[in-house]
Amino acid sequence: MKDTIAKIEAREILSGTGRPTVEVKLETSKGVEVRASVPSGSSKGEYEAFELHDGGTRFRGFGTRKAVENVNRIVAPAIRGMDVTQQVEIDRTLIELDGTPNKSRLGGNAILPVSVACVRAGAESLGLPIYRYLGGLMARRIPVPLATVLAGGEHSPSELEFEDYLLIPSGVPSFADSVEALYNTRHILGDILRERFGPIPEVGGAFAPPLRDTRQAFEMMLTAIERAGYSGQILFGLDVAASALYIKDDDLYRLPAREVKAEELTDYYAALAKDYPLVFIEDPFHQDDYYHFARLTALLPDKMIVGDDLFVSDPKRLARGIREKAANMILLKINQIGTVSEACEAAMMASRNQIGVTVSVRSNDTNDSFVTDLAVAIRASQIKLGSPVRGERNSKYNRLLEIEQELMADC
Repeated sequence: MKDTIAKIEAREILSGTGRPTVEVKLETSKGVEVRASVPSGSSKGEYEAFELHDGGTRFRGFGTRKAVENVNRIVAPAIRGMDVTQQVEIDRTLIELDGTPNKSRLGGNAILPVSVACVRAGAESLGLPIYRYLGGLMARRIPVPLATVLAGGEHSPSELEFEDYLLIPSGVPSFADSVEALYNTRHILGDILRERFGPIPEVGGAFAPPLRDTRQAFEMMLTAIERAGYSGQILFGLDVAASALYIKDDDLYRLPAREVKAEELTDYYAALAKDYPLVFIEDPFHQDDYYHFARLTALLPDKMIVGDDLFVSDPKRLARGIREKAANMILLKINQIGTVSEACEAAMMASRNQIGVTVSVRSNDTNDSFVTDLAVAIRASQIKLGSPVRGERNSKYNRLLEIEQELMADC
């Protein structure tokens, strides 16, 4: 006997940063009860699924009552009675209900929590963990965590050139050891910065020191790694967020000390990758510049050139990137595309075409740990979680620690 959707209710909740978002409670005909909540992003690509907010003065315009109402009045009646294990059919119905290319009628933040809740209910109905329900018996890989430790760009008081400076513990034996390595190295980096500059502001758990130069930042990160005892085991990543730096009318990128053409920026990345253990470069050019993405990917074939705003987790944009060889990794954020099925389609397309997958949280996230199970299910090589210093981030770290223990027990 199939288990069907009996009741869905949405409500407005607060994310880890205090910005409103949407939570959905779902009940099935067999008595399964689950909840799912979705994040919001501070830095959004132009082609992402539309995030519906109320406008006006309430929560500075970021209220989500309209999205909540769309779930309760439009979505819930339409999918009530559907088999909770038929995820593709459910997601197709959600997409058709919205009927727009970017989910702007109902809002991606109305559609996604329903999609996630259905996955969670389907897994629970069958007595499976989500990673096994979505990924089957081959879902046994724990992704390497990526943690932002220095924050620059437009959302930071620091004058560092790029948005995120990341640590990647790729040479550490286990996920549990990786968490310890990130914790120790981040705290030592904080000590180094305070010795040099005094009190340091933070942005989302990352330090925002009074620096302008990426090389100086990398030197401090290297020193922290050495002092923590992880030399050669922790590598570097950059999230450039180049769309925020791009001056369209002049076809230039604005850095703190200068404005540069894409060719100069390419040379700069290559020099940094030569001089430092820089292996991950996310959004090195603006979101429509497939050409220079492809040039950098060809120039640095052994590095991860990552499309975030370029692909926005969209199979259609990824297909173009594959044709033009525009990157060798996709950053997967499920709220960029709006349903679990579409996110899985993008991940499968990437894998079939030798494109790596890094799953990512968002800056305004919740304690819902769904993306960690998803990352294991799709066998993502990495997961971008941020530093392990905030509750909504640590819920994901803790879930991956739990999954690692489960998988080790199965061996």
